Amino acid sequence: MTFQAPIDDIMFNVLNLSQWPEVSALPRYDGIDHGDIRTALDAFGRFCSGVVAPLAQAGDVAGARLSEGRVVMPDGYGEAYRKFVETGWQSLSHPAEFGGMGMPRAAGAAATEIVNAADMSFGLCPLLTDGAIDALSVNGSPEQQALYLEKLISGRWTGTMNLTEPQAGSDLARIRTMATRREDGTYAVSGSKIFITYGEHDLSENIVHLVLARTPGAPVGARGLSLFVVPKFLPEPDGSPGARNAVACGSLEHKLGVRASPTAVLNYEEATGFLIGEENRGLEYMFVMMTSARFAVGIQGVAIAERAAQQAFAYARERVQGRPVDGSSADSVPIIEHPETRRTLMRMRATVEGCRALAIATAGWLDIAENGDETSRNDARAMAEFLVPLVKGYCTESAVDVASMAVQVHGGMGFIEETGVARLYRDARILPIYEGTTAIQANDLLGRKVQRDGGAAARCFAGMVVDTARALSMGDAQSQSVAAQLDLARAQFEASLNHLLAALGGDVNAAYAGSVPFLMLSGNLAAGWQLGRAMLAAKAALARDETPEFMANKCATASFYAHNILVQCAADRARITEGAPSLRDATL
Repeated sequence: MTFQAPIDDIMFNVLNLSQWPEVSALPRYDGIDHGDIRTALDAFGRFCSGVVAPLAQAGDVAGARLSEGRVVMPDGYGEAYRKFVETGWQSLSHPAEFGGMGMPRAAGAAATEIVNAADMSFGLCPLLTDGAIDALSVNGSPEQQALYLEKLISGRWTGTMNLTEPQAGSDLARIRTMATRREDGTYAVSGSKIFITYGEHDLSENIVHLVLARTPGAPVGARGLSLFVVPKFLPEPDGSPGARNAVACGSLEHKLGVRASPTAVLNYEEATGFLIGEENRGLEYMFVMMTSARFAVGIQGVAIAERAAQQAFAYARERVQGRPVDGSSADSVPIIEHPETRRTLMRMRATVEGCRALAIATAGWLDIAENGDETSRNDARAMAEFLVPLVKGYCTESAVDVASMAVQVHGGMGFIEETGVARLYRDARILPIYEGTTAIQANDLLGRKVQRDGGAAARCFAGMVVDTARALSMGDAQSQSVAAQLDLARAQFEASLNHLLAALGGDVNAAYAGSVPFLMLSGNLAAGWQLGRAMLAAKAALARDETPEFMANKCATASFYAHNILVQCAADRARITEGAPSLRDATL
C-alpha cells in the first residue's frame, strides 16, 4: 500500500500538545506560524510518499554492500538523496543563520517520523546528521561551526557518531581509540569503531565523523575521553572536500533489518582529527548528540508503528474471511468487522497516537529548554530530561509490539516478505537496542533523572497528570472515565516512585531490578496523559463543531488507551514493588 503521512494528527499535536503558545512566542520562531509548519510538512509528506517510500522494499532485498572498500547503495537511493538535498529537507528545524528553515523542534520531530515511516534505512542518514549538527551547534568553535554547519544543514555533507568499539560496546569507559596531538594543533586519530550508521557511503560530498578518543596521559575511564571532528575528506581552505583522510571502511554488518542502511566498521590510521572544545570533556560534548539521537530513535519507533498500523488497517479492510460472530451476515466479511481484529487495530492506533503525542510534547519542552528565558528554560529542561528516556524506551518497545500486531493482523501473509510487514517487524527490532538499550535508558531514568533530584522532576510530572485528570473530571461521562483511569495509573506511578527512592537508599540491586518496569510504567502514563490532554482539546473543538469526525476519533482513541493500555500500569507496579525477591531468589 502507499504510505500517507499522518499530517492531520501531527498538526493537531503540534497545536495542542507541544506548548505551542510558549514555543511560537520564542524570538527564534518570530514570523513562523502553525500554517507554515503545515505547508512544509504537507510538502515533505508528498516527497516521502512519492520518492522515499518506494525504495524501502527493494532496498531491504538488495541491501548496502561493500565493494573494494566502497559502499554501494541500492538502486534509487543516490537519486532520492540528491532530491532530498535539492529540496532542502535536512534544514527544516535548523538555525536560519546557517541556512536552515528555522522551524520549531516539533516540526523537526514530525519530519523525522515521516521520513522514517517511509523508509527507515533512508531516514537514518539525515537522523545522524541532525545529531552532528546539534553537537557542533552547542560545542563547536566558531571556526568549526562556520566550516561544517552550513554544509551539514544543507545535507551536502552528512554526519556520524563514532562511540562503539569491539571491546567497549556501551561501556564507553573502555574506549581505546587514541588521538595524539601534532605540532600543527591537529590530532592523529587511530583505532577501530563498530556499528557506525552511514559510516561510509557515496550519497554526500563528505562525511563528518564525530569520534570519541583518548589522548595520551588522559585520566582513566570516561573522564579521559575527548571529542574530535574527523572528516572523510579534509576540507580545503575554501571549504570544499580535499584529500581523503586516513579512515577506511573495513566491513559492513549483515543485519536483521534496516539493510539498506550501511552499518560500518571504521578503521582510523593516524587520521587527521580536530579537537572539539577541551580535552577530557568529550563525553559531556557527545552527550548532546546522544540525547538528540535517543530522542530521534524514539520518534523512529513512532514512525515504524505508524507505517505498520497503516498497512494493518488497509489489509483488514480488504481481507474477507469468516462470518460475523453475531450472525449479522451469512457471508464472510472483511476481518475488520471481527471484534478481536478491531481490538488489535485499536490497540495499534492508540499506541501510535499516544507515542506520537508524547514525542511532540517532549519536542516542545526541548525547544523551551534551549531557547526560553532563564526560568522557563530550567523548568522545561527538567521536564525534557525526564521525558527523553521515556520517548526512547517506551516508544521503541511499543514499536516492536505494534509491528508484531501488524504481522498478526495479516495472518500467514504477515510472515511472507512480499507484504512488507515482516520488514517493518525486522526494522523495529533494532530500535530498543541502539543509542542505548531499554535497560540503559531505564538506568538513566532511575539513576540520573530520579535519584539525582530526589524525585522532584518525577513528582512535577505526576502533578501535571493530576491537573489533566482534574480538568477531564469536570467534563462528560467519557472524559470522567478517562480521568479515573489516569488517576489510578498516576497512583501506581507515585507508589512505584516512592518504593524505588527508598530502595535506592538501601537495596540498590532491588531498585534497579525494577528500572525497566518503571520506565515502561512511566512511559505508559506519559502517553496516556498526553492523550488525556488531546481529549480536552478535542472536546473543546467538538463544542465548536470543528472537524467533528476527527475530534470524535481522538476522544475514542484516548478512551480506548485509558481502558486497555493504561491499565497495565498496575502490573508494572507489581513488578517493581513485589518482583525483586523472586529475582534475587532465582539461580541463573
